[in-house]
Amino acid sequence: MKELSYFDIGANLTHESFKRDFDRVIEDAKLNKVKKICVTSTSIEDTKNSLKLTALDSDLFITTCGIHPHYADTFKTTDIKKIIDLCEQPSIKAIGETGLDFNRNFSKKSNQISCFLSQIEIAEQLSLPLFMHQRDAHKDFLNCFKEIDLTVKAVVHCFTEDKKKFYEYLDKGFWIGFTGWICDPVRGKHMTDFIANMPLERIMIETDSPYLLPKNLKIKGRRNEPKFIVEVAKKIAKLQNKDLEEITQIFFENSQKFFNL
Repeated sequence: MKELSYFDIGANLTHESFKRDFDRVIEDAKLNKVKKICVTSTSIEDTKNSLKLTALDSDLFITTCGIHPHYADTFKTTDIKKIIDLCEQPSIKAIGETGLDFNRNFSKKSNQISCFLSQIEIAEQLSLPLFMHQRDAHKDFLNCFKEIDLTVKAVVHCFTEDKKKFYEYLDKGFWIGFTGWICDPVRGKHMTDFIANMPLERIMIETDSPYLLPKNLKIKGRRNEPKFIVEVAKKIAKLQNKDLEEITQIFFENSQKFFNL
């Protein structure tokens, strides 16, 4: 049987909360069998910071390049070339985090849509996968792909919605990322039935650190870390009635395939 290996496809390791103990966080992740981490980027400047982290351990880290919908108001057409140029760095394996967030609306909806569409075009141009964010914008999110014959892989990260939306995304060919949200007995309850029976071919797992600490953990503080990826895998393994080793291998191989590793 293969050794357990975890791939955290989404961790915000440039977050300021990791500055004080970054080395310890990474050491703990490795001790808990985390073999690969995608450091998600939310802006051009954040991408540059992510690249500094990936340079520390190219075997462990990969990263993304893109503009989060929260910052879509800052997006300029000149940013397109900046993103394309940054993507020459070999550790950048996806475009994102990009998408729509109509929950907080930190940026105008129209700007979010235009920013998202531009990044879809960049992903197609560079043949890089899309790392996508969607919150309270399901219809508009899908509409962004109506006129596009998408040829690259695309993941809806941090999926927290219902069975209907889940299968709508799968029908579009999207991949799905699950976080510790599914470990919450209240907020994640609506997801347990379809997770128990879902196909696993395009499923991946993530922590979204430092956010979304699995609720089943009784620890001091609220900061999530990559080492807690095991809780997401355990929850899905239990719901699917599969061995942890089997489900972890599936997710690791899926993630390698998604990021073209």
